[in-house]
Amino acid sequence: MIPAWNLQGVIPPVRPGAHGHDPDRSPYRSSLQSLVDAMGISRARLNILEGLLKFRAAIHGIGIDTGFQWLNGSFSEHVEIVEARDPRDVDVVTFLHLPNGLDQAALVARNPRLFDQTYVKDTYHVDAYWEVLGRPLKAESVQSVSYWYSMWSHRRDGVWKGFVQVQLEPSEDLVAVQVLAQAKAELGVET
Repeated sequence: MIPAWNLQGVIPPVRPGAHGHDPDRSPYRSSLQSLVDAMGISRARLNILEGLLKFRAAIHGIGIDTGFQWLNGSFSEHVEIVEARDPRDVDVVTFLHLPNGLDQAALVARNPRLFDQTYVKDTYHVDAYWEVLGRPLKAESVQSVSYWYSMWSHRRDGVWKGFVQVQLEPSEDLVAVQVLAQAKAELGVET
């Protein structure tokens, strides 16, 4: 479950009431349904969530279906209150296992546009980044994960914050699409 935004408009980096060393901390593991329930509070957010689910369907379609995603950016903050604006997109790092028999070049060749950051951002409202899992651990891999964690653990103004992790497997996507459609209908957003 995703903790509620705190008074600073961010997901707390450690669950409220937990000790600082408690493992119940960011990145908070969430189902897609819980993500839609927690973050789908406006038309802009519902449109971003719809884009995220379409992006996931597209990457599932080329065989990316095991791993997880970290979700962050202004989408994970209550920017409507803190900055008096809507979020414009969701930042997503997809930590993926390469499909059997494919290397990175072959995977990209299946649909190069899904790896074009500008296209993905314009089409899906997703600021997409990629990390491949299942390789021998090298210093560069540690540095890369450290980069994402350190960058995503703070707002630009230095406030500590948390972010969300969802599984990449497509098993939850259908339910999330249904929950999203219901939320859109309740807000009067066209589907």
